[in-house]
Amino acid sequence: MKSFYLSLYFSRRFYLSAAVLVLFFSFGHFLPLFYIIAKVSALFLLSITFLDILMLYRFKKPILAERKLSERLSNGDNNRLEINLENNSSLHLKLKIIDEIPFQFQVRNFELETVLQPGVDTVLEYFLKPQVRGEYHFGNLNVFIQQSLGLITRRIRFDLQKTVPVYPSYIQMRKYELLAISNRLTEVGIKKVRRLSHALEFEQIRDYVKGDDFRTINWKATARRSQLMVNQYLDEKSQKVYCLIDMGRSMKMPFEGMSLLDYAINSSLVLSNIAMHKKDKAGLISFSNKIHTHLPAERSSLQMKRILESLYNQQTDFSETDFEQVYSIIKRKINQRSLLVLFTNFEWHISLMRQMKFLRQLNRSHLLVVVFFKNTELHDVIKSKVKSVDEIYLKTIAEKLTFEKRLIVKELQKYGIQSILTEPENLSVQSINKYLQLKAMGQI
Repeated sequence: MKSFYLSLYFSRRFYLSAAVLVLFFSFGHFLPLFYIIAKVSALFLLSITFLDILMLYRFKKPILAERKLSERLSNGDNNRLEINLENNSSLHLKLKIIDEIPFQFQVRNFELETVLQPGVDTVLEYFLKPQVRGEYHFGNLNVFIQQSLGLITRRIRFDLQKTVPVYPSYIQMRKYELLAISNRLTEVGIKKVRRLSHALEFEQIRDYVKGDDFRTINWKATARRSQLMVNQYLDEKSQKVYCLIDMGRSMKMPFEGMSLLDYAINSSLVLSNIAMHKKDKAGLISFSNKIHTHLPAERSSLQMKRILESLYNQQTDFSETDFEQVYSIIKRKINQRSLLVLFTNFEWHISLMRQMKFLRQLNRSHLLVVVFFKNTELHDVIKSKVKSVDEIYLKTIAEKLTFEKRLIVKELQKYGIQSILTEPENLSVQSINKYLQLKAMGQI
């Protein structure tokens, strides 16, 4: 009986009808005719309300509902969720669905509405975009049903509680992987880079075919065979590509709901996958004032799973980044020349100079690419028209900060260190472009 009362709600139509009856009863004190009409109407309202309750509650399970979602969600992407509904009754039902979605989304007015004919099922879909990695708890699924009279609403609660982890953007990783397999990376801004040098891995000597590069002609083999012969090379494989992720306080800065660390993690996942697709080895190092993760570069079938699991729990802190620790572990653990893609964020030229000696040391033994971020909000401030002294001051500071970023790029170039200065949303594309460019130039 308690569950019956908890699931029973009077609709707006019922309350509106009751308000009209109260009004008629009030007029009935002055005009007896209104009192008689009110009494008859009240009896009629009670009768059809009782009938509505009987019709809604005569089926133990008039509706079956199920929420379908993947075993994990992708951070920063629109994840598709489905609600499957089936009408097991003989009633024409109007449904309102309220799903208890995780509190991290801060959505307090979520509801879906639909109408179901008797014996019909349907699928409703909606999308959620998480912006923080971690565990997300889905609660119950509440379905409110009305039949054609519309005076009573019955709530049916489905116990579909589930905790789902939110991982780095594996949707983005798969998208770029599929585009790479089908040679369609140019569709998302990845540039086609002409190979500027030959790879070092010799494969075979073969007959010359029209269109072959004359620089590949093997003159000794040509003299022996009395016909043109050329050397055939393979793209150099098994090069080590390490993503170095700074987890210090500089990466705590937010951009469109996500931290710079989350953008760096998503791009590291994509870049590692593309590198392995290109037959290179992918590895990972995350650090702040200490080394958090060191995953040696490999190209095994399980390496992407290891990288994904390692990136899942990475969280930024407010400590100062210690680049000496990074230099130390790379010197001890990585002996082969490798591509090091360092995701960090230098806001001031002086902050770069404090770490320059370690970056220069890394670049002597390896190929270092420093990736840091543009502050796109500063561009809006710079382009805006000033109307007061305060706005002039803010615009001057914004121009100073933008100049500092360009100065950092120049300083890195002075010491032969590659760099990428990019907007957070373009990070994956820019990182892949740089990797493909360096590979085409034969630098890795």
